Amino acid sequence: MAELSVGPAPELSQELLEELDSVAIRFAGDSGDGMQLTGTQFTNTSAVFGNDVSTFPDFPAEIRAPVGTLPGVSGFQVHISSRDIMTPGDAPQVLVAMNPAALKANLKDLETGGTLIVNADEFTSGNLKKASYESNPLTDGSLTGYQVREVPLTTLNRNALASIESLGQKEKDRCKNFFALGLIFWMYDRPLDTTLHWIASKFGNKPDVAEANRRSLQAGFNYGETTEAFRYRYVVPRQTEVPAGTYRKITGNEAAALGFVTAAHLAEKTLFYGSYPITPASDILHELASLKNFDVRTFQAEDEIAAIGATIGAAFGGAFALTGTSGPGICLKSEAMNLAIVLELPMVIANVQRGGPSTGLPTKTEQSDLLQVMFGRNGESPIAIVAPCTPADCFTMGIEAFRLAARSMSPVVFLSDGYLANSSEPWRIPDPDDLPHIEVHHRTDPVDYFPYLRDEVTLGRPWVLPGTPGLEHRIGGLAKQDVTGNVSYAPQDHQHMVNLRAEKVQRLQNTIPDQPVFGPESGDLLVIGWGGTYGAIRSAVAAAQERGHSVAHAHIRYLNPFPRNLGALLGRYKKVLVAELNMGQLALLINGKFGMKVQQLNKVQGQPFKIKEVLSKIEELVK
Repeated sequence: MAELSVGPAPELSQELLEELDSVAIRFAGDSGDGMQLTGTQFTNTSAVFGNDVSTFPDFPAEIRAPVGTLPGVSGFQVHISSRDIMTPGDAPQVLVAMNPAALKANLKDLETGGTLIVNADEFTSGNLKKASYESNPLTDGSLTGYQVREVPLTTLNRNALASIESLGQKEKDRCKNFFALGLIFWMYDRPLDTTLHWIASKFGNKPDVAEANRRSLQAGFNYGETTEAFRYRYVVPRQTEVPAGTYRKITGNEAAALGFVTAAHLAEKTLFYGSYPITPASDILHELASLKNFDVRTFQAEDEIAAIGATIGAAFGGAFALTGTSGPGICLKSEAMNLAIVLELPMVIANVQRGGPSTGLPTKTEQSDLLQVMFGRNGESPIAIVAPCTPADCFTMGIEAFRLAARSMSPVVFLSDGYLANSSEPWRIPDPDDLPHIEVHHRTDPVDYFPYLRDEVTLGRPWVLPGTPGLEHRIGGLAKQDVTGNVSYAPQDHQHMVNLRAEKVQRLQNTIPDQPVFGPESGDLLVIGWGGTYGAIRSAVAAAQERGHSVAHAHIRYLNPFPRNLGALLGRYKKVLVAELNMGQLALLINGKFGMKVQQLNKVQGQPFKIKEVLSKIEELVK
């Protein structure tokens, strides 16, 4: 079939072209409408164009809720800008609603006066009823205050594809998301090339499907040019001050996977990943499985316990061993995590948090597992915890988790969350030569060897590969004597080992950086956060500083042990606010550790903080 060529945008009169600093757009529809794909393509095109981007996908947990119902609504918000941005935006300025349910579920978030593009063909009496509408919002006046653009999108798309006789109506209707995408590309002066190349690559062996998607995309773009309903186009210029380098769009799970592989290469080790699929951590397994040519071994286990059991075995065998899960899986892995602590083997446990308890909110974000990974095991069992703060930071902290594990000869928890896992941002690919080597030593000298000899600085024990001549040894879960590793129930031995394991984790403080602060080194208020709340908190604090408030922000990436200077830092501010997506877990740790009473901002709605929520709390505290 003939290729469609996309020429330059037509010349527009100056009064019809408006330049914007940034815009947030939300695509929403049924979970079968391809909203995640649509948002991703708009994001990729904008990133290639030269904008900063930040995204937030929001999709249902059900495999397929009834079509046209509220539980089945899937959304994807993308924020593009000519300057640095840190969040997908509090409220979209544009909402593309593919059906009444999408409108019902998302209208409350649309900025007052924002643009609402609806697929008018879907506003039938049946679909309105499924979305719990008593009347048609397109005709009852309830959308006053928004710029409503009714597009007969299904009909227009069918007309555009009418001549492709090899595809049925159902297959053609699946392309209507690309009609909507083409229209938005026209509205925001985006080229079609990136998506056309993706279509050619994705459907190269299905020429009719590729042609249908190309036609739909072009038809949507052409509709924007020809209809009088859309009189204005908008331009979000490229960023002008971007550090030199090669960039790619990356999600937190993608970055974490690359970080783990990079850590293994920096240590010249094989990476083993043992995992049981669980939302929202499964993408780490998918990513690592595609990287087997980088000496990566992935194992999809029959359950969470088998996954961590295999991971412990891999660590004993000398690999950089990793297991991944979410909160429910951590519950199941807890006994084996304790075994890894007692065996003193280096490994990483990645926990991509989601809403709970129980099955809870599998596709929604929360920060409710901090106390679980800190204390959720029997006995005195301290474990190091690191927490990335942005999608790209998952790469850095993935490497850091393995560095700390190898240094201390103990497991480390990599504590991510659903927001970081699924959100995306531009990532400057680092030069491998700039990444420090991770030192790993396997003892080979049998003279004076014992399995629990200690490094005087780190307190780590020797990591001996099985089968090394003269270094045969026994390790196990029973209480043991230091140095010899012999089973011991002596009270003093148990006390000594409990103290030693705690001290070993605490000594990691000597190798982690001091806690940085954004803003004044002392003042009226310090806002503390961790994990995926970084963007909203940093943006809110920056806004408060612009209003003249003495406010600073400290985002903690090392949760156990805390950075050395954290206690002194807290003492330099009149008030401390801890903002987190739980009911106060980090606040509890800070209060207990430093003997202070912090202010709290807590949210457990399965959604990230909005900038305005954090800013409102700041304003309340600095009055």
